[in-house]
Amino acid sequence: MGRLDGKVIVLSAAAQGIGRAAAIAFAKEGARVTATDINGEKLKELDGVKGIRTKVVDVTKKDQVEALAKEHDHVDVLFNVAGYLCLFDFNHIIYEYEHKEQSSFFFLNMCIQPQLCYNSKIPIPYSYRIFSTIGGVVNRCVYSTSKAAVIGLTKSIAADFLEQGIRCNCVCPGTVDTPSLRGRIQAQPDPEQAYKDIMARQKTGRMCTAEEVAHLCVYLASDESAYVTGNEHIIDGGWRL
Repeated sequence: MGRLDGKVIVLSAAAQGIGRAAAIAFAKEGARVTATDINGEKLKELDGVKGIRTKVVDVTKKDQVEALAKEHDHVDVLFNVAGYLCLFDFNHIIYEYEHKEQSSFFFLNMCIQPQLCYNSKIPIPYSYRIFSTIGGVVNRCVYSTSKAAVIGLTKSIAADFLEQGIRCNCVCPGTVDTPSLRGRIQAQPDPEQAYKDIMARQKTGRMCTAEEVAHLCVYLASDESAYVTGNEHIIDGGWRL
């Protein structure tokens, strides 16, 4: 038997990177997965994977999220992977941001997370997962702040719904080698130097893989973590040490 046999899992940002790796890992362990993303073309690459159903959803659009909720009688695990890191935030400090840019970060990285769960009334009898980072990153002020807020949100949701049997945890990765990261590196004025700067802070000498993060997600989605809630689960290769 798979570790997730019979579980219904819905996740966002599943077209590539960590979301894609998690969707595949969940399905391999027997879950019935609804994988969503705004990138329909990339999302199609998951079509045909046993256990995965794909659907194009923009999680910033309330009507689309509500439509997704109506398709499910219940959800065992909701994994919110969607987030936002624009090129502007690759190398800036606090006073270089405009209010509009700060609002965009917080809206997508923090505010839409409860919207998926609450506003759309997705019935979740078991677990709720969100995706986050921990610690401060040099020249990444607003992004780091928005993700720190997700940790607070995780603990609040866990406390509010503990007695209802709903668990909430967040995953806090270090630098993960994803197409998104590679794209941001290539968009820098000096991609080679940008890559060197990133590698210089990797204490293990390499970046994390999306599959490594997915292994942790499988554990959190399984009954093996039944006594785990309200925690940030760090997978950063010792970056914070």
